[in-house]
Amino acid sequence: MDYPSKLIEEAVNQIAKLPGIGKKTALRLVLHLIKAKEENTYALTDALSNLRANIKFCKVCHTISDTELCTICASHRRDRSMVCIVEDVKDVMAIENTAQFNGLYHVLGGVISPVNGIGPADLKIESLVNRLNHGQTEIKEVILALSPTMEGDTTAFYINRRIKELSVKVSVIARGVPVGGDLEYADEITLGRSITGRTLFN
Repeated sequence: MDYPSKLIEEAVNQIAKLPGIGKKTALRLVLHLIKAKEENTYALTDALSNLRANIKFCKVCHTISDTELCTICASHRRDRSMVCIVEDVKDVMAIENTAQFNGLYHVLGGVISPVNGIGPADLKIESLVNRLNHGQTEIKEVILALSPTMEGDTTAFYINRRIKELSVKVSVIARGVPVGGDLEYADEITLGRSITGRTLFN
């Protein structure tokens, strides 16, 4: 693609590095920023600079935070007997949006994936073990809320093995057919897990 300006080309190339954005979308965004009011463009660049300079990660659960201790870990209204293990910060946000969980979290920062060169040492697993061992005796249950993939299952198995000697209950989130879904369209693995993980009808 030919660009009328090297400045536009450079901006397009940088924006196109973002996930889910191709060169055409990046070009539309760049052209929009050029047409927009100057203060709007500077507001965006200032927000991004401020984000990179000042964003923090909670020293306890490792989620994104404005302070050293996130609002969830700092809250006295949360149930401190449960900690939900998730892969990424976006999973914390998704679970929080359900308003069905009032416990704490622990963000691993990924899952074990030998193909991608990610091992247990690259994740916040040791931090979790230390959290359960030292000064966190109120935690009674660990909920493994990882993606139902081979990497997610491998990570869950590894974590379970690491903490099985501790006096905590280990559970996993339910897996099955989504609400409103038809059985004929469910894949075999999902349908099989729905059958084996069946619950009593209330």
